Amino acid sequence: MARRQRRREPETAKIDSATHDGRGIAATDGKKVFVAGALPGELVRFQRRKSRRNFDEAELLEVIEASPERIDPRCAAYGRCGGCSLQHVSDAQQRQIKEQALRDNLERIGQVAPTEWFEPMTGPAWNYRRRARLAVKDVFAKGRVLVGFRERHAPYITDMHRCEVLAEPIDSMLDELSELIGGLSIRARLPQVEVAVADNAAALVFRVLDPPGDDDIERLSAFGSAHNLRIYLQPGGLDSVSLLYPDSEQEPLYYDLPEFDVRIAFDAVGFVQVNSEINRRMVHRAVELLDPGPGDRVLDLYCGIGNFSLPIARRAAAVLGVEGEAMLVEAAAANASLNGIENAAFRRADLSKVDGSEAWLRDGWDLLLLDPARSGAQEIVQHIDAIGPRGIVYVSCHPGTLARDAGVLVNEKGYRCDAAGIIDMFPHTAHVESVAVFSK
Repeated sequence: MARRQRRREPETAKIDSATHDGRGIAATDGKKVFVAGALPGELVRFQRRKSRRNFDEAELLEVIEASPERIDPRCAAYGRCGGCSLQHVSDAQQRQIKEQALRDNLERIGQVAPTEWFEPMTGPAWNYRRRARLAVKDVFAKGRVLVGFRERHAPYITDMHRCEVLAEPIDSMLDELSELIGGLSIRARLPQVEVAVADNAAALVFRVLDPPGDDDIERLSAFGSAHNLRIYLQPGGLDSVSLLYPDSEQEPLYYDLPEFDVRIAFDAVGFVQVNSEINRRMVHRAVELLDPGPGDRVLDLYCGIGNFSLPIARRAAAVLGVEGEAMLVEAAAANASLNGIENAAFRRADLSKVDGSEAWLRDGWDLLLLDPARSGAQEIVQHIDAIGPRGIVYVSCHPGTLARDAGVLVNEKGYRCDAAGIIDMFPHTAHVESVAVFSK
């Protein structure tokens, strides 16, 4: 017979510090307890839910003495929805948590101390999210279809009626989407809706596991017409996405970078930075820090659809963007053509398998921009001598891998870390986006 775990009684403790994802840390009985939703300095009542070897995880029951940084969450679904984790924390404290995470990672993992720290890059805190994936489930017990993000501590979909971080007009459309999908014959075979809000249009991509019937097509099209939305269907992989409404696409989805006279077209299911205003500021900062002159050759690795490559090309002699996905390479080249940019070229290469012998890698680059995925640019920095740039701008979406790569650049390859700072791309979440600058 399995041993029944003893239920722990509620406890009271002072929160001493916080984890990098915003959980409060209390030390009781010689063991750390991570309390979700608790802030440093608070006296809280909690109940342990999970026991680990070196720490326990606990549920916050009551805040007895609140921190001055605690605020009332704006979203009615906060605490249940897994989309946000820091709405109970002031904006200033959110940024402090993220900056401390970056500082700690650079110091602990990379053993790197930037010469300068940038002020946090900030933008709109609400209605900023232009790309999202909404889960869909027909829940018999609730008598309706749920549309939203998954719950924080469970695989269920949050019962929510609006989302405060989604871009307009999708933020207030969840109930209408619920009603729409609930009236479809394939409602049990429609697991998700992709959201894409561009400068020129908003789009919804319905993932359909069974073909929609004629009535379904009519309903979906009418919804698009009523709300001025582009409606797409995705029966299979990314290459199966097709436009349902309107009948034809007059122009692609796009966003503008007016400072550089650049327009970036993108697919409804393609990757773009989720926060349009922060992206504009981030591109400005990256180009400013890179500081390409009219004679400079610039290598942009993990280039995506040209978000950095094309603005850089406006200032540099030549740019080569390298990306691992063929669809993105094609999109970047198309965007160069769209903007009449002839000094930017793009190629496909698996950047996780670089060995330093590649001809394009050793082609005399003056400057380097890196914008890798969460796994970082480990293989690239190991072969940085083959590239030989005098300056590097590294845009990161994970402080741990940035710190690892920075450690190689500074402690093994002879670069200085001139500056670093956070980019608050995802307000109200623990996600840490950042930028660091290196030079020789």
